[in-house]
Parts: sequence; C-alpha cells; structure tokens
Amino acid sequence: MRIRLSHLAVSALASLIFVNSALADEVQVAVAANFTAPIQAIAKDFEKDTGHKLVAAYGATGQFYAQIKNGAPFEVFLAADDSTPAKLEQEKQIVPGSRFTYAIGTLALWSAKPGYVDAKGEVLKNNDFKHLSIANPKAAPYGLAATQVLDKLKLTEATKAKIVEGQNITQAFQFVSTGNAELGFVALSQIYKDGKVSEGSAWIVPAELHEPIRQDAVILEKGKDNPAAKALVDYLKGPKAAAVIKSYGYEI
Repeated sequence: MRIRLSHLAVSALASLIFVNSALADEVQVAVAANFTAPIQAIAKDFEKDTGHKLVAAYGATGQFYAQIKNGAPFEVFLAADDSTPAKLEQEKQIVPGSRFTYAIGTLALWSAKPGYVDAKGEVLKNNDFKHLSIANPKAAPYGLAATQVLDKLKLTEATKAKIVEGQNITQAFQFVSTGNAELGFVALSQIYKDGKVSEGSAWIVPAELHEPIRQDAVILEKGKDNPAAKALVDYLKGPKAAAVIKSYGYEI
C-alpha cells in the first residue's frame, strides 16, 4: 500500500511539473537602452507572477528596427519612440492592435560630478566644458531630443565641436560616467530612482524643449503565437509594472 501511494505521489508531481513547464514560455524582447534598469526590475516580478521567462537585448531603437527588418528573432519590441513601432505597424510587421505607449521618457543633462550641472542647465550656456555626450540622433530618440534642445536654446553651433556621440543612450551615459565627457544628455531613468537623482548632478530638461519621447511597445509578427509575448504586454499595462516605470522618472 505504501509503495502504491508513493507511485501515485510521484505521478502527481511529474504531472504538475509537466503542466507548469507547458504553461511557461520564453519571450525574446528588444529593449531600448534607456529602459534597461526598469525592464530588469519588471522581469523579476513578471517571471515570478507568470512563470514565463523574459530574454532581453538592449540597444538603439533605430538599430533594432534594422535588425527586425532583417529577420532578428525578437517577439516584443519596447522602443524609445512611437514612430518606429508605427512604421513597423504600417509595414505589417506587428500583431494588429498590439501597439501602445508604455512610458513617456524624460531627458536630463547630467554630470558625474556633484554640483557641476545646475538646476536650470546654465552650464550649457556658459559653454565652459570640453565634451558634451549625446546618443546618435539618427538611431536613438533621446539623442534626437538632445539635438532639439540645443536647437531650441540656440546652442547647436556653439557646441558642435564638443559633441561626442554614443551609439545609443547607454554609451552616451558611459562617456559621462567614466569622465570622458564632463556632461551629457541622458535618459532620466539612468540616473534616477525613487524620486531623486542617485549620483552626480543633473538638470531635468523641461518637456517643452523637445518633442515628447513617447515610448511604444508592440508584439512583433514572430511573437504572434507565443503566450509569453502577450503576457508581457499585458503585464506592462498592469499596476506592478506601472509602479516600477514611474519610480525611474517616466510618466505613464
């Protein structure tokens, strides 16, 4: 009798493991570099709450667009703008109806040195620096926003020779964090946590100085039959993800 119960228990356990593994899927996600920290935080809760696994790659939105067009295996795309996902939608590269704005980004002028950047960004007008880091404006929406700010402040010509360009916003941030540039335009999310700038000094750029950085997400064609892709998009719309996103300085 004991042996019989033991076999039943083993069978039940094996069935449970099979069901759980059958329900759990993996989703390949292309993530705009500015959203690296938030998605890493969200991924932990997502995997714990749904059983699905999130596998992320980070980079510039424009570069991801080219990779997606060339057949990259991404199933969900979290862009740093709304125009690239809209373009993919027009080209019928996404699941219809899946596009939505998951975050509205904020640009910041940042230095790793405490007190170097003032609260009004006057350090830019003073022009007393050797290098200004920005992300590639052709590939990274935060880089484009940075050029719009310089145009608006009539500082494009004055700063042209001082600009160092990163391939994406992560590299732009690294130029500043390593001291290769005294200051640079970065995503607020890279330097902000729980309501304050975590290191160095920064000017949070007023939204009216550049076009809104609306960041859209889509389920790509390759993810149309993957339950984990839909689960992730649904999760990003939920309260847990929203709380994390806001904690990094984004608006929803």
